[in-house]
Amino acid sequence: MNVKRRNTMVWLAAQLIAFAAIAPLQHVRAGDPVKVRQAGVAGSFYPADPKVLTAMIDEMLAKAALPPIADPILAVVAPHAGYQYSGPVAAYTYAALKGHKYSRVVVIAPSHYESFDYSSVYEGDAYETPLGAVQVDKAFVRQLAKMSSTMKLSSRGHDATPAGAEHALEVQLPWLQRVLGEFTLVPIVMGDQSYESSRALGVALAKLLKTDEKGGETLIVASSDLSHYHPYNEAVKIDRKTLNALTAWDYYSMSRNFQTRTWEACGGAPIVAAMIAAERLGARKATVLKYANSGDVTGDRSRVVGYSADVFVKAQPGAAVDVPFSLSDQEKSELLALARKSVEHAVQSRAAYEPPATTTEALNQERGAFVTLHEAGQLRGCIGYTSPIKPLYMTVRDTATYAALRDPRFSPVTSSELPRLEYEISVLSPLRRVTDVDQIKVGEHGLIMKNGSDEGLLLPQVPVEQRWDRHKFLEETCIKAGMRPDCWKDDDTDIFSFTAVVFGEHKL
Repeated sequence: MNVKRRNTMVWLAAQLIAFAAIAPLQHVRAGDPVKVRQAGVAGSFYPADPKVLTAMIDEMLAKAALPPIADPILAVVAPHAGYQYSGPVAAYTYAALKGHKYSRVVVIAPSHYESFDYSSVYEGDAYETPLGAVQVDKAFVRQLAKMSSTMKLSSRGHDATPAGAEHALEVQLPWLQRVLGEFTLVPIVMGDQSYESSRALGVALAKLLKTDEKGGETLIVASSDLSHYHPYNEAVKIDRKTLNALTAWDYYSMSRNFQTRTWEACGGAPIVAAMIAAERLGARKATVLKYANSGDVTGDRSRVVGYSADVFVKAQPGAAVDVPFSLSDQEKSELLALARKSVEHAVQSRAAYEPPATTTEALNQERGAFVTLHEAGQLRGCIGYTSPIKPLYMTVRDTATYAALRDPRFSPVTSSELPRLEYEISVLSPLRRVTDVDQIKVGEHGLIMKNGSDEGLLLPQVPVEQRWDRHKFLEETCIKAGMRPDCWKDDDTDIFSFTAVVFGEHKL
């Protein structure tokens, strides 16, 4: 063999070796390199054998008996643990999709292994599973990534890392392949769990889908488990709080409580983003199809992980209705007495009052509430929790104490003032975003105005006391938030409304 030919053969061999090294990540189509995200958890989170995987999915779907859902399903939530643990719950999510047609699916997942401060929209061409490759909707992902600085075309959160391969997005795909057949994919992994990041993604998806020719054929999937590693009964209690807020469509309280870990969901931000997008596309109703946790499968109830299957549907107007909440005169009297006792104890001893536990169901419900103090007819303090954080009686204990000692507008209450204080309590309903300001009713609704880090709240009784009309109420809430009076007109401003059970010592 002459030297020139030998060198050519060596070069060709080197190229073949190099191609073989990258073959698991690259396929060649029409001469162009194609980036395919290979299955990273097949054989661990779910079977790697296509026949075994298909049989497992079909068996679980058959056991998830559901009546047909006639209303359009715009978004869903499905858990993402190993199929042997969360599969029986995930099956309810995907069984609900039977009879519904989608040509595109947006899957939003959290990042378990990488830390980054944006939503990573996959820059590759396909996701591979044992059931075949799912093509990425390249045109859609490019448009989406341009719509906010909080989103980027990236492989972060998608490609495998030394710590492991992200499973939260991948495990949803075999279910979708089995139920929907052919579809294109929009894969998103959220590195930032803030409300602002969820809002940016949800708003961008809704805007793009409203103008996209396949917008009506697009499903949004939020991938999330719920609480992690609590004893069984504690986990059920925590998860019920999350699911109650979900069915009340109070995604703002959900986001706040996820960020503070008052409630838990590892895919909390994807859930909030999916709800925001679905709401702006017409969804009005959330339904929990199934709830369980790992203890129901393994029998080990010492440290469990919670799972739920949920759908967000485009129901008829009026479908989303708050569960009525009321208090008896006796319960109101107990709360007012508790507020007074809490303030007097804190002012005189400089320590928080420890009330005895109550067995009254209404007082044990977790509710947002404000306590307002007046002295000689003048405001002396007002502080509250807008979101449900603690049982109502403990919320009243806290907010009464803070209103007396920590309202930054006033000096702390002194012992000499205690006999002159008058107490008013406002117990809040769940929060819901206002989609039409004409639906705001003065005297019935309180408002929260939020834009970025700016936020302000006014209780329902304030515009009545001040004799404001709706327009003035909106402006004053903007001013309370530290923004210009017409901030409520901005696209980046969210207006949330709530009702309240309001009572005082002289008006039970």
